[in-house]
Amino acid sequence: MIKFDQVSKRYAGGQEALSRVNLELDEAEMVFLTGHSGAGKSTLMKLIIMMERPSQGQVFVQGVNLNRLGRRHIPEIRRGVGVVFQNHQLLFDRTVYDNVALPLTISGYQRREVGRRVRAALSKVGLSGKENQFPVTLSGGEQQRVGIARAVVNKPPLLLADEPTGNLDPALSREIMDLFHQFNQVGVTVMIATHDLELVREMGYRQITLSKGRLIS
Repeated sequence: MIKFDQVSKRYAGGQEALSRVNLELDEAEMVFLTGHSGAGKSTLMKLIIMMERPSQGQVFVQGVNLNRLGRRHIPEIRRGVGVVFQNHQLLFDRTVYDNVALPLTISGYQRREVGRRVRAALSKVGLSGKENQFPVTLSGGEQQRVGIARAVVNKPPLLLADEPTGNLDPALSREIMDLFHQFNQVGVTVMIATHDLELVREMGYRQITLSKGRLIS
């Protein structure tokens, strides 16, 4: 599903965010990406969705060498990847329904199909009946669930989550992680960047650890 082959990423000024990373993630696998702040976790995820390009090495997603793709192929790659952010990235002047529907609307889905998929996604994350509310009326945990519903509404085979429980208490964090577990159980490949090592150990999935841009375990 994902392969990094001797991947390095240097930013302007010479900062090396990743250094010679070799990594393979199988289809339908769930892994945790750990490491200190600035270890390179976010950069690694940005390479997968082509927000950044490697300075060296090759990145493969679903057998496709991303290095060989031009800018016009970026939307196609991103349609196959759901992304969940720590700060939700919701549109607070839009309803829950409109937030979740956004990827489908951009992709040109028919209105009836958009409605069917949005309601199904909200049901999966336990927010049925909330579609007409605005994000500001929801709790932090509910806002994160809206972000997850938006990430999975077009049924991507790959789901990335960057510190999805960073602002949540332990009980809500476990609920959110259980949602990712459920998506993985139906065949979605999941990669989660997190600092919550206790929760990582509790869930028992493979752990990938970065330190100063290098893969150490």
